[in-house]
Amino acid sequence: MEERFLPDDGATREWAASLASRFQKGDVVLLDGPLGAGKTTWVRGLLSGLGYLGGVRSPTFNLIQTFDTAPPVMHADLYRVKSYRGIGLEDYLETHVCLIEWPDRAVGLVEPLRCWRLSIGFEGAGRRAVLFVPSDQAPTDRGYAL
Repeated sequence: MEERFLPDDGATREWAASLASRFQKGDVVLLDGPLGAGKTTWVRGLLSGLGYLGGVRSPTFNLIQTFDTAPPVMHADLYRVKSYRGIGLEDYLETHVCLIEWPDRAVGLVEPLRCWRLSIGFEGAGRRAVLFVPSDQAPTDRGYAL
């Protein structure tokens, strides 16, 4: 488990980029935090760390975006749905690193021990508090992905 405070968007992206080598196909990262906390900013950093040079928008309206990186990445934003069912997330679980925002809508999608967890919260003046839990340390009592 890793807890840190990040002063701004740049630090968030830089830290996420430094984590990129930890992930492989089949990994699921559950991104939890309020609107605007920096979940997509973290995704931008991770993709940058994987060599992706294009723009990264939040998939709030199209729900799923994929990125041709090594390993490939699928980014989903479940804010606008009640459940993951019917949008095709299952199609990416074995072939991509799956980054899922609003994981409370992903109940039942994957086993909790397959999930990395990232919680981001505001600390004021653009600063973020981040808790990053690798899949081998994931608690099973969070209420989602169980």
